[in-house]
Order: sequence, then C-alpha cells, then structure tokens
Amino acid sequence: MKNMTQDLTPLLEEIVTGIYQAYPNLLTKYGEVGKKKCLEDNQHHLDHLNLAYEAQNTQLFTDYVVWLDGVLTSRGMDTNHLILNLELIRDAVKQHLAIEQGVFYEKCLEEAVNRFESQKMIWLKG
Repeated sequence: MKNMTQDLTPLLEEIVTGIYQAYPNLLTKYGEVGKKKCLEDNQHHLDHLNLAYEAQNTQLFTDYVVWLDGVLTSRGMDTNHLILNLELIRDAVKQHLAIEQGVFYEKCLEEAVNRFESQKMIWLKG
C-alpha cells in the first residue's frame, strides 16, 4: 500500500497503550490476547484510513467507522470506546506520519467523531 510502508508499530502501540490506560479493566477482562487483538483492530483502522487517503475520499473512512460501530455495539461495546480509539489515532498520527498524510487522516477522524457527536445530539433531543 502506498504511504504505509513504514513501520507503524510505535504508532499502534501508542494507541493501544492509551486505550488500556483509559480502560484498565480490559487487561483483566481480555488479557494479552485482547491486547493483541486491539493492535490488529487498529491496524485495520489504519488500513481503512490509508484507502481513504489513496482515494482522497474521507467518506470511505466515515462509512467504515459507522459500519464498525454497528458491529461493535451489537456485541455489547459502547460507542464511546470507539470515539476514544479514533481520538487516540488522531493524536498518534500527528507524531508518526508525514504531514500531508497525517492531515488527511486527522480530517477523516474528525469527520467520523463529529458524525457520532451529531447523532448523540439527535438522540438527546429525541
């Protein structure tokens, strides 16, 4: 994949560390296997960000995140966990990716988070 040839292990580890700091019970609940799965899941998120970047289409990523939220919430996860994950990715890409790519990723991530925030406002008003 274009622009994803660099080693993203430090970026992925930073994201997963942030998730486990915010939700320390995850380690007790899922153990090291869960941590490994979390790394894999975040690699998928980055893969989808890269696809959106290659196409220069932020909606590709936003649609993926909306689909993913549906899958996760159907399995008992909270949308706030996904929002935190997206925010951690946003913070990490600033430090680990080339400026142009990082800016595009940030835009994708902000659009995805904003979509959830606007849905929340609709739910609160309804």
